[in-house]
Amino acid sequence: MTKTYQTYYRSPLGLIEIIGTDEAILSILFLEDEKGPKAAQQEVPQVLADCKAQLDDYFQGKRKEFTFPYHVHGTDFQQQVWGALTEIPYAKTASYKDIAVSVGNEKAIRAVGSANGRNRLSIVIPCHRIIGSNGKLTGYAGGLWRKEWLLEHEQKFATK
Repeated sequence: MTKTYQTYYRSPLGLIEIIGTDEAILSILFLEDEKGPKAAQQEVPQVLADCKAQLDDYFQGKRKEFTFPYHVHGTDFQQQVWGALTEIPYAKTASYKDIAVSVGNEKAIRAVGSANGRNRLSIVIPCHRIIGSNGKLTGYAGGLWRKEWLLEHEQKFATK
């Protein structure tokens, strides 16, 4: 079994847990318990350090794309949806229907929503850029307030 490592990044939106292997990032998720997790491992692979540095650049408005390697586990459909999410440009939004159409199944709107909710790579696979067809913010595993913040943050730095 491949050894996994974890580290934490304190973002403007709260603590983020990063899990990865020697080769790739597996998970980037907001933690709701701000009391602090168990102690992070002192020595982590370079890919986890790179992830933290790139998240830091993102939150400072210096980075619009991520270049560290990551690996997603999911069904073929989920992976199609997650791939489509990465095609949404920085500071832009798309609807669940837009994604359903882009993966070749315009009736799969609910399935797209379900796949979106199972995304374990917050920010990097930008599920926060998905909005309802009516233009309103809809579900986000990290909380709608974080989704709103991320979209406003990207708008602020979009032209810089």
